Amino acid sequence: MMPPHSTHSRPGQCPTDEHRLHRRLFLQGLSAGAAASVGSFSGLFHNPVFAAETKKAHKSCILLWLCGAPSQFETWDPKPGRPSGGPFGSVPTAIPGVHFSELMPLCAGMADRLNIVRSMKTTQPEHLQAITLLQRGNPERAGFTRPALGSVLSQALGQLDAPIPNFIFLDPIPGGNEFETFKAGNWAGWLGAEHAPVRLGGDYTQLVNASLDALPQHDREARETLRKFLTSKYERDRGSSIARSQNAAFERMKGMAASASLFDVTKLPARDREAYGPGSFAQHALMARHLVEHGAPFVMVANGMNWDNHVFQHEIHQMLVPELDRVLFHLVRDLEERGLLDSTLVIAMGEFGRTPWLNAARGRDHYPHAWSLMMTGCGLKRGVVVGATDADGVNVIEKPFNEQNLFATIFMALGIDPYAEYDLPGMPTFHRVENKAEPIRDLLA
Repeated sequence: MMPPHSTHSRPGQCPTDEHRLHRRLFLQGLSAGAAASVGSFSGLFHNPVFAAETKKAHKSCILLWLCGAPSQFETWDPKPGRPSGGPFGSVPTAIPGVHFSELMPLCAGMADRLNIVRSMKTTQPEHLQAITLLQRGNPERAGFTRPALGSVLSQALGQLDAPIPNFIFLDPIPGGNEFETFKAGNWAGWLGAEHAPVRLGGDYTQLVNASLDALPQHDREARETLRKFLTSKYERDRGSSIARSQNAAFERMKGMAASASLFDVTKLPARDREAYGPGSFAQHALMARHLVEHGAPFVMVANGMNWDNHVFQHEIHQMLVPELDRVLFHLVRDLEERGLLDSTLVIAMGEFGRTPWLNAARGRDHYPHAWSLMMTGCGLKRGVVVGATDADGVNVIEKPFNEQNLFATIFMALGIDPYAEYDLPGMPTFHRVENKAEPIRDLLA
């Protein structure tokens, strides 16, 4: 599959020179003796000259997918004292005049390093359809499967021969209602199996160790060489898409095995693990930071359907929101301290919001008409709150944005043309973002 056609730099893109590695500097780095083997991508980063330039050039994205959909009232758009507000108050933030829920004091204190969109307005009120919309960024077209964000970024930011996978999906709670149905589907769409996710979490994490322990290294290498020769020959001779997909799957497993140590969060300093917290979502968010440090272009961390609070909304959010607050605080701070926030886009969102009213079970139901999300990092300003809802959060009253506006913003922040056309012979015309939808320009640097 050919990549979308490139275009000139657009406003909000990272500067062009940040996408290049200076050849002389690269060679100097190698001559200093820090060149890594093919199976040790992370070794390159031990050379300070190469590491600094590579980190500046390499763009990454971490998506914290809050599946089930968090309440905007208990996070980014509180309405204290209003019928919709619930029992929790609000706290002032580092942005004058802006308040977050009192359940998020850490994020409130660093709000000048975050961006909040309070005016998301989408169309799908049910989980599976909404997840599909917010993972793929455009309405569905019957008969065609559009690639998910991670697959698009795998193609645009990744390298097929990189030892570390280009699309990593950390899934600590593999089960979960409609999200499980979505995960059983086709993530990569027409981009092909080489851009499908490598999935870790729960029982899937055992695959990393199994791939290393099943055979001695010399036997693994000999079998892999023979397999690659035979299947590549079959693919060339027959033009087989099945063989191509199989080869792509083997390459992803090979890459995962080569970088297996990066997926072991117990090898990270105890102070880091304690800072993020003991929960599986928190520990996998720490793993995402570690993977991005070592060159992963896109890491998505999900957490089942925890946020789908149709019952006991306030009690459950009282447990979930402080963990999210803590994770975001440490993740953003860690990336900033490591010089990676300027090259890493961080997004925290679900598939919609929650209703301004409670149901009979004291829960908030699905609400796509007015909801919030957080973005910060690469290509974005900091400390911007854009859009607004009315006094009770029923309607967007200022700057409504949909999934296409969001995806245009993501692509432009990462230096990717949002409107590039996919090269799909014999198929209708598709673009990364359809209809020339505008990005959220208030956020773009």
